[in-house]
This record gives sequence, C-alpha cells and structure tokens, in this order.
Amino acid sequence: MEHGESDHSAVRREVFEETGLVVTVGDLIGRVERPAPRGTFEILDYSCRTNEWVLSAGDDAADAIWADGATFATLDRNGALTAGLAEALRSWGCLPRNE
Repeated sequence: MEHGESDHSAVRREVFEETGLVVTVGDLIGRVERPAPRGTFEILDYSCRTNEWVLSAGDDAADAIWADGATFATLDRNGALTAGLAEALRSWGCLPRNE
C-alpha cells in the first residue's frame, strides 16, 4: 500500500498493475500473515469482480491465467502456487469452481 491509500484503492491499483484488469473491489474474505525480511506482512484478501477477460502478467509475475477448479488443483499438486495459497482459499471457501 502507498501512504494514505485505502484498502480498496490499493487492491484496484495492485490488481491492475499485476494483471491489467480493472476490478470492482468487494468484501474482505480473509487475512494471512507471512514472514518479511523485517517483521511480518499482513495480507488482506478481498473479493473482486471484473467484466474483462484478457490478463497480462505484471513485472513481478511470470504468468497470469484464469484457473478453474481442475487447473488450480493441478497447479497445487505440482507445487506451482504460492505457499499457503490453496490452504487459505480452502479455509475461506473460495477455491475456484469448475464452470
């Protein structure tokens, strides 16, 4: 977050910077803490909606994809997800579904 930035503004900016998507930010769905070089990062996760479908990976991402439940499960089994992501989403009831 930038100084003086609200959570919703930070989420909109970060999602755009990392995926190219313009989103409407919804409710807080969960929070996690992760070790940082000096202390701890507190990460707040919000639900978001968009009408856009084209993703582009930002400068600190190797790739960006839409993942249904099966693809997400495969990425999880293959160790391709950020550590703790699947567990957090599972505990919040937010795993991707197969559509």
